[in-house]
Amino acid sequence: MSILKSFFKDTAIYGLAIVLPRLINFLLVRLHTDVLPNESYSENTEFYVVAAFFNVVLTYGMETSFFRFFSKNKDKGKVLSTAMISIITTTLIFGVLLFVFKTPIVEALHINPEFYSFLVGITLIDTLVVIPFAYLRVTGKSIKFASIKLINVLVFVLLNILLLSSSFGSDKLQSLVSVSHKVEYIFIANFVASAIVLVLVFPYFFKTKFTFDSSIFKSLLRYGWPIMIAGLAFVINENLDKWLLPQLKGEFINGAYSACYKLAVFMTLFIQAFRMGAEPFFFSHSDKENARETYAIILKYFTIVGALGLMIVVVYIDILRPIFIKKETYLVALDIVPIVLLANLCLGIYHNLSIWYKLTDRTRFGMYISIVGAIITIGFNLIFIPKIGFMACAYATLLAYALMMLISYAIGKRYYPVPYDLRRISFYLLTSTVLSFITYYYFDRNIWLGTVFLLLFLLLIIVLERKELKTILHKTNH
Repeated sequence: MSILKSFFKDTAIYGLAIVLPRLINFLLVRLHTDVLPNESYSENTEFYVVAAFFNVVLTYGMETSFFRFFSKNKDKGKVLSTAMISIITTTLIFGVLLFVFKTPIVEALHINPEFYSFLVGITLIDTLVVIPFAYLRVTGKSIKFASIKLINVLVFVLLNILLLSSSFGSDKLQSLVSVSHKVEYIFIANFVASAIVLVLVFPYFFKTKFTFDSSIFKSLLRYGWPIMIAGLAFVINENLDKWLLPQLKGEFINGAYSACYKLAVFMTLFIQAFRMGAEPFFFSHSDKENARETYAIILKYFTIVGALGLMIVVVYIDILRPIFIKKETYLVALDIVPIVLLANLCLGIYHNLSIWYKLTDRTRFGMYISIVGAIITIGFNLIFIPKIGFMACAYATLLAYALMMLISYAIGKRYYPVPYDLRRISFYLLTSTVLSFITYYYFDRNIWLGTVFLLLFLLLIIVLERKELKTILHKTNH
């Protein structure tokens, strides 16, 4: 159980590194929705959809490949150096190509050409820092990692407040930084924050002697390219709705949908924090005794926490919502929140289950599964957005992630069987879903009844898991 203690400690630190900055960043939703009309907020969302696509292409699975081979290769310096040289070289090449082919890219992706330079600049910088950040994670420098992440978001938030909030004299700053669209101030803040991070991680570019090992590079590439394809499919699953919706239903609706989608951030933050701690842990402990039993326990408690998170957000949505979104024009899409929360919980379970293809070097299966999800996302959105509007986007996300979760479990049983407690996991997932959806849709968000449901669910967890929890807590304290 000391292994579990190590896992929870790392996850807590990385959780702080991811959750706290993103939670602070999430507070900007209120500022952005107050200051920007729906249409401008939609443009902001589309900007980051394209940035996510560029980021996956430019990193081409190198981060996960680096984790895999740095952990198992004796010559860690060569792995670090090869990965670093690879990312730097391809980033520079891609940067040139992105500017050379600006016009066709802008037209194909429906980007405002005035935002393009910011888009490319931010993407290139964020790609360059991928390996230094991965190095900090894989070598256990979680405090340094968390500190730099926190500095990044504090700079970004501070600049947003200074440039957009009239309470802090933004008029004077706006006269110094002239832009055609107010939304550009968000991109300027992002660029400055990313540039500061690049400066802070710059010493890590020289942590080892620069040597390029072609055999290591081929191994990294062979392992990583299916992850890149899976990443592209993931970007489609996560973001295609926010790219299609403005074209099919207009920027106003997309602005509302994108803002309400953000209310699922609590589940997203939990999943991201978990992944930051879990991915290095899964690789480094794969050869330990009872590793599979450990993975099974982790998934069960991940599901429990996620199920509780789902219910808490749904039950108290009318308390949480005004904190982040006040303007009524954005609330037309509020009904997507329970569906998107559940979809992200399914995604989190999928990420847990995905260890089987990462640990057995069968990353192509991750690619195949993600492609299935992407096909569902594309087809469902194209068919149903014209018929039922933005709700189709939420349903498509849930359908894609739920199916990916089930497929991964079914295939994983063959190649890397893990003794998951399927009965308990299914029970917690289904119970929290039913209670949440009844509270929100049938009883019209009745907070008192929802609280009763939440307490009953929590009591069920305590009754069913009390013995195991006592054992875990006892052994982790010794």
